[in-house]
Amino acid sequence: MGRLIIRNGIVLTASDTIAADVLVEGERIAVIGQRLQAGDAQEIDATGMLLLPGGIDPHTHFDLPMFGTVSSDDHYTGHKAAAFGGTTTVLDFVPQDPGQSLLAALEGWQRKAAKAAIDYSFHSNLTWVGEKTLAELPKLASAGVTSVKLFTAYNKRMRLQDGEIFLAMRACVEHGLLPMLHAENGDVIDIMVGEALAAGRLAPEWHAFTRPAWGEAEATYRGIALAATVGAPLYVVHMTCVGALEAVCRAREQGLPVMGETCPQYLFFTTDDLRRPDGAKWVCSPPVRTAYDNAVLWRGLELGWLQVVGTDHCAFFYDGTRPIDYEGKKVAIPGKELGHGDFTKIPNGLPGVEDRMQILWTYGVGQGRITPHQFVALTSTNAAKAFGLYPQKGTLAPGADADIVIWNPTTRRTVSAARWHQRTDYNLYEGWQITGAPEQVYLRGRLIVDGDTWLGASGQGRFLPRRSGTIV
Repeated sequence: MGRLIIRNGIVLTASDTIAADVLVEGERIAVIGQRLQAGDAQEIDATGMLLLPGGIDPHTHFDLPMFGTVSSDDHYTGHKAAAFGGTTTVLDFVPQDPGQSLLAALEGWQRKAAKAAIDYSFHSNLTWVGEKTLAELPKLASAGVTSVKLFTAYNKRMRLQDGEIFLAMRACVEHGLLPMLHAENGDVIDIMVGEALAAGRLAPEWHAFTRPAWGEAEATYRGIALAATVGAPLYVVHMTCVGALEAVCRAREQGLPVMGETCPQYLFFTTDDLRRPDGAKWVCSPPVRTAYDNAVLWRGLELGWLQVVGTDHCAFFYDGTRPIDYEGKKVAIPGKELGHGDFTKIPNGLPGVEDRMQILWTYGVGQGRITPHQFVALTSTNAAKAFGLYPQKGTLAPGADADIVIWNPTTRRTVSAARWHQRTDYNLYEGWQITGAPEQVYLRGRLIVDGDTWLGASGQGRFLPRRSGTIV
């Protein structure tokens, strides 16, 4: 790979705005400065454009089995969609089957990710705790996976008891891993689901009504208390509600190393969307909440109470009975229709990996809710720091990977599932107007998205072995 110089752009990081040229040599940024001399370098004129670090989505689920089907985006189609949205690195979750070795699960997910189109790493779900799994944690860290996800929900499947969470967190401290927490109250959910089914309350909105916000808040406080007891840092995933945000804020005010993540769906949608005729499209766990929760989460982003915006991308078809082209064959991938007439059978998950940065720029930066610097921190830098990728990823600086997004802050687009690249038949933001989107996307100095043209390839993405990160 040769030399590339991007001229006349505005370099935007989490802290700085600089009118400068960017010289790329091979896969890395060599120099950022004004009127650079580049000799035989290829030149790109970025006048009027912003130069952003490639987005990092720390929360995705590609090719994930669920409810007798599988999430519709795999590690190629989902990565391609991410790139068109300005994201050049994703961190996917490796599920652990009952009794399965963490390392065996990781090896299986590595095989699935061989088709990766952008750079990637993994978190490991820890869904059963015993001598064997705890003994594997240092080996997991040696393999470059330095974060594990713990669940307080999904009883008899993934949920850990408090004592098991305590032991897992203590082992994470010993071996330099970051515990992540899915916070809901699994016991309360089971009782409320059983009561709803017995009463014939089967519509999609009952998915939300049986997973109450207070259960999320309680589990967040509980997880923070367990982490504080053992001296562990904690990253709370996909926060949806006021109570959970209060728990994280209170912990941070006390100096505890706790971070919070939310997702775009929790900034815009409510249980009213679940009441729509196509409400199954909005079924995810934890569920969307209320307009008040939306507003407070936005306030949390503005004031720095929340540190990361991921997606929890786990796409399914709304109508999975229609055959699609899949690896040269016509196949049907069952989707949300599996839960017609019974909310407990609707696959939980939403598309969003392509939408995240464009939606957050339009309705965050564009409406004055967050600054451009906060946008970079929320979509790239903070995740890079938390998960041990910084400064290789998450910023534009000499020595960093040349993951560069040439961002047009004035371009206008209309969101359309037909035009977007996520492999599903709907988009949560269908028909919404966005202002601000990628013009070009570079992965380690290689142009992979040029306007509407895909120049990437299956297998070009690299696994990123990670060290321990830093809570920000």
